[in-house]
Amino acid sequence: MLSEMFYKLWDKGLIQLGIWETLYMTLLSSLIAYAIGLPLGVILCVTDKNGIRPTPWLNRILGLIVNFFRSIPFVILMVAMLPVAKFILGTSLGNGAVIVMLVIAAAPYVARMVESSVKEVSDGVIEAAQSMGCTNFQIVRKVLLPEAKPALIHGAVISMVTILGYSAMAATIGGTGLGQIAVIYGHQRSNGDITWICVFLTVLIVQLIQIIGTAIERKTDKRIK
Repeated sequence: MLSEMFYKLWDKGLIQLGIWETLYMTLLSSLIAYAIGLPLGVILCVTDKNGIRPTPWLNRILGLIVNFFRSIPFVILMVAMLPVAKFILGTSLGNGAVIVMLVIAAAPYVARMVESSVKEVSDGVIEAAQSMGCTNFQIVRKVLLPEAKPALIHGAVISMVTILGYSAMAATIGGTGLGQIAVIYGHQRSNGDITWICVFLTVLIVQLIQIIGTAIERKTDKRIK
């Protein structure tokens, strides 16, 4: 049976609020991370030695920056980016600061996912567009991105799940959501059922993201009729 603590949290609306805050942080962070990571990933692909506009020095610099941030474990990155969040928002506490940290951690990851997805586009399709006189910008907008759409959506699902996991860890430095409930009301108060309920709800959210993402991916994949 569930503990009395669960019913108290439910009656106060804290469980429902935790679900909403987790979704809010995940979705908003994913949106901003893709606004940064998508163009960055495309540039990494285009400027690669086998890209449509090889630019070794730019590719190398961007690659180093992306690899630097991707190499830092998120727990360490959270602590290191506290001054950055305070500089941007005026505070290093709350969901706003957590979203800043999530974006900084996720954008390089998204960039690599996008780069990998765009590189899957067939060389033949690109060569056909070049033979028709398309500019590099037209190739990116009308060929690379549309052709890579299923892979990009698949990568977006993986990225969102990763960001969701990051948001739970952010509870250790003042973030809210299901992670905070699991830490404060579950772990710190020795209520194992609260912790496992948060785990179960997190898994449900992940499955929901996966189902929706897979459905969208299948609709955009021209190979599936």
